[in-house]
Amino acid sequence: MVKHDDPVENLARLLRLHLGDALAPAERFSDMFTPDGVLEFPYAPEGFPARLEGRREIASHARMVSELLSIGEMLDAEALVNQEGTRAMLEFRGEGLARATGKPYRQRYVSVITLRDGRIALYRDYWNPLVVIAAMEGNRT
Repeated sequence: MVKHDDPVENLARLLRLHLGDALAPAERFSDMFTPDGVLEFPYAPEGFPARLEGRREIASHARMVSELLSIGEMLDAEALVNQEGTRAMLEFRGEGLARATGKPYRQRYVSVITLRDGRIALYRDYWNPLVVIAAMEGNRT
């Protein structure tokens, strides 16, 4: 399996795979959102944003994440999509490294997604902030 170094592109690939025709074609992760789309992180630690509004903020955040983390693939994905194709729940894991420390980053995610007109209107991303903090702290290992 090909490894990719951009965690946001890995997530975009996973979304395309599991949401299929419910998600309109888009070149970048931020383009998957409606112009007024929202990305929320209910468990974001101090210093990380809890809510991003609009494609510009989402794209900026995606660049920041790619600078912090290198994730090979998103794995073990399970998806539930409602019959109308307007709501989805994804559970998956990502494995990689924190770029600054070289420490492993092994995260489990649960994402709840609301779609409108083939775009993401709301993406609520649940992840463990302690995993991020542990990977970012301390010296290289």
